Parts: sequence; C-alpha cells; structure tokens
Amino acid sequence: MSSVKRAGPFRLILTLAVAGFVSGLVLVTVYVRTAPLILENQKAALEAAIFKVVPGSTTRKAFEVKDNKLVPFEGDGLPMEDAVFAAYDDNGVLLGYGIPSEGPGFQDTISLIYGYNPETRTIIGMEVLESKETPGLGDKIIKDQDFVDNFKALAIEPEVVSVKTGTREAANEVDSISGATISSKAVVKIINAGNEKFLPLIAAAHESEEQP
Repeated sequence: MSSVKRAGPFRLILTLAVAGFVSGLVLVTVYVRTAPLILENQKAALEAAIFKVVPGSTTRKAFEVKDNKLVPFEGDGLPMEDAVFAAYDDNGVLLGYGIPSEGPGFQDTISLIYGYNPETRTIIGMEVLESKETPGLGDKIIKDQDFVDNFKALAIEPEVVSVKTGTREAANEVDSISGATISSKAVVKIINAGNEKFLPLIAAAHESEEQP
C-alpha cells in the first residue's frame, strides 16, 4: 500500500505565511489605489452638504483651527478635519457656518455637518455624512425627515436636548426617533460637542480684525 506523504510543520507554516503575505499585499494595493478616490468622494459630499445645511448659500470659505484660532485654509480642496466653512449668498452676505462634527453612535462613528447662524444663535440645518447605524432603525437619523426637520430652527442655549418622541416643546429640544433613541441622542451629543469646540472660535474670529 502506498502511503500519502504529509507536509511537515515547516511547510505548512511557510504556506500560511506566503498566503498571508499575498493577501496583505492585495489589501494594501487595493487601499492605495482606492483611497484617493474615496477621499475625493468625501470632499464632494462635504462640499454639497455645506450649501444644504446653510440654506441660500452659494459660495463658501474654509477656515481651519491653528493655535486655537480660526484662520483661512490655504491648501487645495477642502480641509477634512478641524475646520468650519463660512457660507455666503450670491451677494457675498454671510448666511452662516457649516460645522462638521463626529462622535460615537450605536454601531460606529457618526459623521455629520450642521449649519449655524451666529446672528440668531440657532442651528439651521443638519445632514449626516457617514453612518453605520442599524438599517431600519438607527439609519432613520438620515431617512426620517421629521427628525431632520428638528434642526432647521434649533436654539443652542443652554444646549441642545433630546426628548422623547412627540414631546418637544422648547426651542432647544429635539424629538427623538421612536426605536432609535440611542442614535437620536448621539446626533444631539455630536452637535453639542461641535458647538463647544467651534462656537467660541467663531465668536472670537468675529471680534478680531480678520473676520471669517
């Protein structure tokens, strides 16, 4: 009877090592090739969202945070981190700011942008840029128009508050989505965090000689 020769431990380890190396190389190659395209798509989505969350705006200027101050962004394209966007109408009148912010949701990080009017100190729009919340539940923060409409004339003082569905009374309250309370509250927390970080910088910039 002929016996089947078994591969030795070294050969098995070598085979696994080679397979792992090849798989890793493929993943790295795919990432390197697709990363620029993904970034460009993200920038395009952000650009469109700025004009959506600041209704009536047609042009924008980017400002980034440096040394705890807002300064004009001098790079190409759009800054994707630590930045706000002043939005203007056709006549160059400032209508508000697009403020990106992100934080933990129920499943993963939620990235969004919201519009802020410094004259009325209100939030005037909100759009989720990226979310992996539960389909049919948490993703309603994107699809539920009633929830999105909460952010069209929302007071920020003393802070934005999430309340039970259908109980909104005060100007700073947001009706949560039934069945997606965690995701709803996450959006509110992300906006409050963005306010805490950027609104003092915006106010300081308006008081300085170089106003955004």
